[in-house]
Amino acid sequence: MSDENIPNHVAIIMDGNGRWAKQRKLPRTAGHREGVKATQEIIKASGEAGVKYLTLFAFSSENWNRPKSEVSALMDLFMRSLKNEVNNLAENGVRLKFLGDTKAFSKKLFQQIQMSEEMTSDNDKLYLNIAVNYGGKWDILEATKKLIQAVQDGKLSVSDIKDTDLDNKLATQDMPAPDLFIRTGGEQRLSNFLLWQLAYAELYFCEALWPDFSPSELNKAFKSFATRQRRFGKTQEQIEE
Repeated sequence: MSDENIPNHVAIIMDGNGRWAKQRKLPRTAGHREGVKATQEIIKASGEAGVKYLTLFAFSSENWNRPKSEVSALMDLFMRSLKNEVNNLAENGVRLKFLGDTKAFSKKLFQQIQMSEEMTSDNDKLYLNIAVNYGGKWDILEATKKLIQAVQDGKLSVSDIKDTDLDNKLATQDMPAPDLFIRTGGEQRLSNFLLWQLAYAELYFCEALWPDFSPSELNKAFKSFATRQRRFGKTQEQIEE
């Protein structure tokens, strides 16, 4: 597949860990551990394919409502994965950034997040964004508050506000909008993920549960993307011209 058919920015909802474990009569935490392995493979495959930005939805602001034991296990897994993988990511040119209200995590985890971002801050082969304690509504609300503050400070006039001004206040302010959105696990909804940013993304849903989402499955998504004609409001004739 030619480089021009590879999306520049891919956003993924990694869904299905719990169901994968249930099908095998295993605890949900086993599914999350397998999900980490799939994540490692997809990060590597994305970089090798030529994807420049990869945004993964790891933990939503609504996930706090899950059983406390599962949330606790997820936090422990998150911490261990960060510690184990950050050196490898740094050595392979991956820049790590976390999107969301990370201050809500424990002090230890928050410090690990900050350290991981700092260790990879000079890399530019692949920009890897991990959305944690993130919600699309939260993102838009926080960006709106910043715009209001700018108006109150006299730095911006209400009549001059453009959509790009809100773009520049979002958690994804320094990156292009996603070209391809992927959701695994068979569900077909956005689940409060990148609501503003996905306005013109191509949507791809697949039945594979996240632990089973291999590089070959990722390639299927890329092939589907390559068949799409992205018009951005224009007619087909305008695009062809």
